[in-house]
Amino acid sequence: MNIWADAVIILVVLVNLKVLGSSRLVACIRIVAFQGIILGMLPLLANAGGLTLRMLPAAAASTILKGVVFPWLLIRAVRESGARREVEPIVGYTTSLLAGIAMIGAALWMGHRLPPQALAGRSLVLPAAFFTVMVGLFMIVSRRQAIMQVLGYLVMENGIYTFGMAMSESQPLMVELGILLDVFMAVFVMGITIYHINREFDHIDTDQMSALKD
Repeated sequence: MNIWADAVIILVVLVNLKVLGSSRLVACIRIVAFQGIILGMLPLLANAGGLTLRMLPAAAASTILKGVVFPWLLIRAVRESGARREVEPIVGYTTSLLAGIAMIGAALWMGHRLPPQALAGRSLVLPAAFFTVMVGLFMIVSRRQAIMQVLGYLVMENGIYTFGMAMSESQPLMVELGILLDVFMAVFVMGITIYHINREFDHIDTDQMSALKD
């Protein structure tokens, strides 16, 4: 890994912490979009000396979908819903940041437990991937707004993508593009679902769904 790739990994970690500590929906969407863009450039930076044509379609598709298409869909959903902030998350923002710091430690421990051959040239990438997946899962279970839960799904996928890029030599191109297609369809469907939830119930707070009765 070169210095630019290491800088991208550090930015990914900082973005994860920023998302954990932010309540503004549009700001979080843009932050996750930025994460998607820099991760789309990661394979180009990490393999600058041995760049292959198979990496370009995956990098281009990831950058366009995560940096442009997904943010546009989610910002449109936010505007339709009229929501601006995640006011009362299940886990508060200070506690979320403390949990994020604990997750960094857990990710570093998990990376250290991997065999040396798996860490060859990837001492920062794999822990960052584990940390990003954990942050995504944490957002899904600790936030009430449907938009934030969708963002958690995207952050989790960014972690999976980062792990896949670390193992890009053994991962077929069609698998990478297939994962991106699955994510695209999931976000598209979730955007439609959020729109209908807001139209029927005038909010996108999934926690209130438990109070529905016949």
